[in-house]
Amino acid sequence: MTDVAIADAVDAYLQRKAVGDPDGAGAGAYASNAESILRRWADWLERDHDVRSIAALDVEHMRAYAIELQRRTDRGEYTASTAGTYYAVVRAFLSWCVRGGIRDTNPAATDRAETALPTADARPTSDSWTADQRRELERYVRDRGLEAGARSTAERRTRLREYAMVAVLAHSTVRGSELFRVPEDDRRTGATWDDVDFYTGTIRVLGKSQRLEDVPLPARARTPLRRYRVVLDPPSNDWPLFPTGHAPSIAARVRSVLRDRGHDETEIEALLDDATATELARERSIAPPAITTEGARSVLKRLCEGAGVDIDGDYLTPRGVRRERDTDAYRREATASKPTLRASVLEQSIVVSEEQPTAADRDGRSRSESPETD
Repeated sequence: MTDVAIADAVDAYLQRKAVGDPDGAGAGAYASNAESILRRWADWLERDHDVRSIAALDVEHMRAYAIELQRRTDRGEYTASTAGTYYAVVRAFLSWCVRGGIRDTNPAATDRAETALPTADARPTSDSWTADQRRELERYVRDRGLEAGARSTAERRTRLREYAMVAVLAHSTVRGSELFRVPEDDRRTGATWDDVDFYTGTIRVLGKSQRLEDVPLPARARTPLRRYRVVLDPPSNDWPLFPTGHAPSIAARVRSVLRDRGHDETEIEALLDDATATELARERSIAPPAITTEGARSVLKRLCEGAGVDIDGDYLTPRGVRRERDTDAYRREATASKPTLRASVLEQSIVVSEEQPTAADRDGRSRSESPETD
């Protein structure tokens, strides 16, 4: 084998795919999707296993990668199919290395490595929500949110945020990894308000196919989200739907953006002496990071405990909040009739009768481009 740095081999592979690989159609699009997957894999190998060269890579490293994908699937960050896609991209890259003579064998294409991958039915039983449990949790967060009118703005914002989070997970097919930030995936930074179209009733997300998809937001998801937007009052549309409440993360983002805007450290410290990082983010329109998938799990754990909803003492997770339906089939059905639009007014033909728009929701459509009112 020729001793080639993994990073260099990845560069060569992506360049080849970007200009069109005769092995298959759509190579340019493939290169765009594969780049972030391969870069993260290479970073993981160097960070966790001190492996930097193609020659040093062996079957045990690929088995360890499959186990890492299994762990992330167990944590709800990936679906089993997403983990399989990530592994397949790496396996294809290594097959290319074999064809190019820089590897004798493909360490990813072995039973020992591949048997460690998550399977489609590898879901914790605690992810299974019954209709009664979903309704109980939603009733709890709805009542808390609507009771918050007489409370402080911060408390009202928190409660309506929780209501919106549960409603979107419960009444749409949006996955947690599409809605929240996945720290290990630099493309999954969390949905923003720019992704939401109240007029058409859709939200644009990075789907598990690694392509942007317009997903229906039924009325029961939109109405709590609109109420929450009013009290959140995001300074700009690039603000995440569900910003993190982690003060150090907000402060780090504020400092980074201020540096990029030309402020020196003395000026930054002076600004932070006069205001908190959260206040400064709003004042300077600096979008904070979105809450992470783990952060969302913690929120749901707390809410489940408050509502008295559990399964054998365990708590429910974002992946299981959705009502039972084939997510992929539902998305295809929802967008098939109007492929050139972000979405049609989908609720009239797709959403089940219990999700028909409320009067407030219909009224909101005519004002979708003006400031929302509560």
